[in-house]
Amino acid sequence: MKIGILGYGNLGKGVEKAVAKNDDQELVAVFTRRDPAGISINTPGAKVLSTDALENMQDEIDVLIICGGSATDLPEMTPKYAAMYNVIDSFDTHANIPTHFANVDEAAKAANKVGVISCGWDPGMFSLSRLYAHSILPGGNDYTFWGRGVSQGHSDAIRRIDGVADARQFTVPVEAAVEKVRNGENPTLSTRDKHTRECFVVAKEGADLAKIENEIKTMPNYFADYDTTVTFISQEELNEKYSGLPHGGSVIYSGNTGDNKHVIEYSLKLDSNPEFTGSVLAACARAAYRMNSEGMSGAKTMFDIAPSYLSPLSGEELRAHML
Repeated sequence: MKIGILGYGNLGKGVEKAVAKNDDQELVAVFTRRDPAGISINTPGAKVLSTDALENMQDEIDVLIICGGSATDLPEMTPKYAAMYNVIDSFDTHANIPTHFANVDEAAKAANKVGVISCGWDPGMFSLSRLYAHSILPGGNDYTFWGRGVSQGHSDAIRRIDGVADARQFTVPVEAAVEKVRNGENPTLSTRDKHTRECFVVAKEGADLAKIENEIKTMPNYFADYDTTVTFISQEELNEKYSGLPHGGSVIYSGNTGDNKHVIEYSLKLDSNPEFTGSVLAACARAAYRMNSEGMSGAKTMFDIAPSYLSPLSGEELRAHML
């Protein structure tokens, strides 16, 4: 299948690596809002083109993987391009997923395309873990812990603030809360009880630091509900100490069958958040292509994808080797 990547930041580069590992996928082009001449990619034969070229490449691309930020890019980009292509995105503003889904669904159905939104590990793989656990052990409690690691979406949201030159945001689980959950205590935990957020920010020269800090700490859906620490540092210190993009976390579910308790845990330890997320997006691109080939259209999430659609293996191979 022919793949296009829109956006060549950390996530776009992660998708490129994932496509290169999938024998049934080929990267046709990377599309950018920047000057294409200034971007060098790692895939021989693939093009770097302006986003304007997307208006006329429907015959050359089977799936467009959109690698923008959830704060401002994806709410506009995904519905726009779902009217032209099968699309994939990693929209991760949980509170706004229903609205985003509806917008993509309308555009994709009108174009007879499939748009898979909110792919990745949370939302995505963690979402599936929550769904499976609730279905198998009804009436239990799920707890999701993220980190310690860099959140790309939250870092991007900070960088959009006026006066910010660069930023990294670390999500940090509260260890005491994690232990209570693993012990099956079923604690009642608020958002603030489960995580703290650490923000390392490089401010532009002359910027109002107090104003930036206040905007971060009061940002709805991102920081307002957490104990948040903002530390201003130099670009050199950010590059030296916080240049990597590790992440991870766990979904822990506690339920029972009669008098017996059960704990289900799914965890990830990721050296590179964008490369892992890019790998999920590439698998979902395969699923979108197959679903559309079978006549499906509209917005989908990972809840709507049969597991076999994610795999390059045939049903016979899966039953023989993985069932």
